[in-house]
Amino acid sequence: MKAVLFVGHGSRDPEGNKQILTFIEGFLPQLNPLVIYETCFLEFARPGIEKGIENCVEKGATSIALIPLMLLPAGHSKIHIPAAIDAAKEKYPAVEFTYGKPIGIHYETSVILRDRLQDAGVDPDKAEENDAVILLGRGGSDADANSDLCKIARILWEKTAFETVEPAFYGVTKPSLPQAVEKAAKLGVKKITILPYFLFTGVLIKRIEEDMKTFAMQYPDMEFVLADYFGFHPKLKTIIADRIDEALGGNVVMNCDTCQYRFEAGEHHHHHHDHDHDHDHHHHDHDHHHDHEEEAVR
Repeated sequence: MKAVLFVGHGSRDPEGNKQILTFIEGFLPQLNPLVIYETCFLEFARPGIEKGIENCVEKGATSIALIPLMLLPAGHSKIHIPAAIDAAKEKYPAVEFTYGKPIGIHYETSVILRDRLQDAGVDPDKAEENDAVILLGRGGSDADANSDLCKIARILWEKTAFETVEPAFYGVTKPSLPQAVEKAAKLGVKKITILPYFLFTGVLIKRIEEDMKTFAMQYPDMEFVLADYFGFHPKLKTIIADRIDEALGGNVVMNCDTCQYRFEAGEHHHHHHDHDHDHDHHHHDHDHHHDHEEEAVR
């Protein structure tokens, strides 16, 4: 019997933890009913990951796919979850474990971010020359996660009319939010939309609301808009369903998630989709396939 164990980061703010549980409850009816589903948290909330694995095994799981409900790869997804899997392999030698990718870079990510701008009354396709977006991530000591935020900012830039889409980080690394605002001011930006790339509400979202008041006082000539955090958008279900399929299939692929040939070619440019692109894309799949199968199994 297969099981999927959703792994939330866990928040000091109980409201954030409740949002994850509510999202999963609402999502379950759309998922394969022949699979066991459990949710656990890495910190600040129960059940913990060991208990989550145990719950799956007690329900008869012979294989468990762990799906991190986190936006970016970081210490937690790279160190804590694999360490818990290693310990569980020793405890349950008959159970097979696979590990999915974070939500992160996926074709739908920019669609969700565009919607968040739209919801805040900012049309992503009609930006003025002096409008900017600051994509605000959590920030950490992991260069991979930090560079992924920059990549998402770049993809958003490609998919909107904004002249300026700047990444910024809330803590640990730079540029900080105040630094990104100062840079935008130097560039002559008149309106800044801050777009938090956070999965659920929590202590930080509440602090950002306070920061907005400070910026309004510091830069009286500029307009500031705070968009809603990434959160539990309906399209998030599509991303997580893909992550489940990848993990259950044991096939965690490369960056085909954002490959424009795979999506836009299929949707819009079908007739212009020349042979070279097809060939390149096939080649790129083939090149990376084996490494990632190994990774999924490790």
